[in-house]
Amino acid sequence: MLIREVITIEASLEVVWSVFTCLEDWEKWNSVCQAAFKKDSTGAKACSVKPISQGDCISFAITPIIFPIRIRPRVTKCIPEKEVVWEGARLGIRAAHTFTFTRNEEGYVVVTSTEKLRGPGLVLSRLVFVPSRLHQLTRQLLFALKEEAESRALSGSAIED
Repeated sequence: MLIREVITIEASLEVVWSVFTCLEDWEKWNSVCQAAFKKDSTGAKACSVKPISQGDCISFAITPIIFPIRIRPRVTKCIPEKEVVWEGARLGIRAAHTFTFTRNEEGYVVVTSTEKLRGPGLVLSRLVFVPSRLHQLTRQLLFALKEEAESRALSGSAIED
């Protein structure tokens, strides 16, 4: 199964990238991925304000149906200001989520979210409408990213690395 969504953000690539890759700030703007953090080698919350990067293990909770589910993917690819891919498995579903960041002709940022899901858990998840809910959550995440990045661009308050 494939979930794909695209949004254009009227902000610089640097601002959009900064907003997206700083997990410690997600609580301020991201209502889809709650309690997000990077994990250390023991699986505990890491004390780090660095942006996500390849090899990082991250953790966040989403609520595709009634109860929240903690997701613990690994960032398998991270090309600064171009692409982030994280992969993981939960409840019989294996997912690879890719976010690409490109500039359009106007200089704005086009963010494309593509999530590929597979595994035996998909059969049951379709019965309770999880795929359509995940698509809604993807739209919600991208819209929140847009709002936060455009707000920071207007105020000039991009996070500096």
